[in-house]
Amino acid sequence: MRMRILLAVAVATLAAAARAQPVYESKDRAGPVFSDQPTPGAREVDLPPLNIMDPVAAPPALPQPSPAATAYREFVVVEPADGGTVHTNTGQFTVRWRLDPALQSGQGDAIAVRLDGTLLPTTRTSSEFDISTDEWQLAAVDSVEHQLQLSVVDRSGQVRIVAPVVSFYVHRAFRR
Repeated sequence: MRMRILLAVAVATLAAAARAQPVYESKDRAGPVFSDQPTPGAREVDLPPLNIMDPVAAPPALPQPSPAATAYREFVVVEPADGGTVHTNTGQFTVRWRLDPALQSGQGDAIAVRLDGTLLPTTRTSSEFDISTDEWQLAAVDSVEHQLQLSVVDRSGQVRIVAPVVSFYVHRAFRR
């Protein structure tokens, strides 16, 4: 503590001395030159007030994961299968996933969903859910092949673990 006070006094003294020193600007072939010594043709520069920070103040603490936070080991999309086909005319289809250990939804963890690279606005906590027709319209690209990626996020939105991307095909029935 005593060292911090001495450091604060030293910094304040240096800042006051620096504030009292005039700065001069002159020109040479390379451009402006700044100095604390006046030279022929130099002009004194008006400097803005110094921005002095209190070195005694501790920086704000970074958020730390809670000690009860579980480290997830494995996260996979079970359905749709990678390389598989989804049959839907509306875009609605079921997603199932497996996570080890189980999702810590009580701690605020949830599943974020990306469809064709677009993050869907709703997070999930159930191990089986449907992508709605509205979500499909929002995110799906106009293609037969699509990508789905799930990630576990904490309540602040920080990613805890990401499942491998699943590529799947959509088959739509039509009449002839």
